[in-house]
Amino acid sequence: MDKTLIAYFSANGSTAKLANTLAQATGGDLYEIRPAVPYTSADLNWNNKSSRSSVEMNDKTARPAMSGPAADIAKYDTIFVGFPIWWYEAPRIIQTFLESSDFSGKTVIPFATSGGSGMGKTASILQKSCPAAHVLPGKCMSASADIQELSAWVKSLSV
Repeated sequence: MDKTLIAYFSANGSTAKLANTLAQATGGDLYEIRPAVPYTSADLNWNNKSSRSSVEMNDKTARPAMSGPAADIAKYDTIFVGFPIWWYEAPRIIQTFLESSDFSGKTVIPFATSGGSGMGKTASILQKSCPAAHVLPGKCMSASADIQELSAWVKSLSV
């Protein structure tokens, strides 16, 4: 596999755990996508229609600001992008990340953790945020997936 980046957003640590294991499986570099304003447990209450995450997910144009230096995407050929599934898709901060750099000619591979839903139309939604990239369908996995499982998945991608 070419130079690989594992970029991830983790609201409660589950996606971070999976991203770390994926970095071990691929030998890729890790980059944490951090919101400028961290999410609180109240922000993540999907039962509250006025919680921050609910408001963001109901607004398809929302692009929460990121904190810290941007990833140097130019150094990488393959970028795994990890996140928890929110409302059957990636949190809006993932679109912020994808729209903040030039992904032309890159392969973008979504991976996600979820409490029960699958990837839905995530890949096609994310493709719109990086139209010059090749976005693969991706996979929803358990945060406790082991290195053998992730290695087998990566090998099956033929990237």
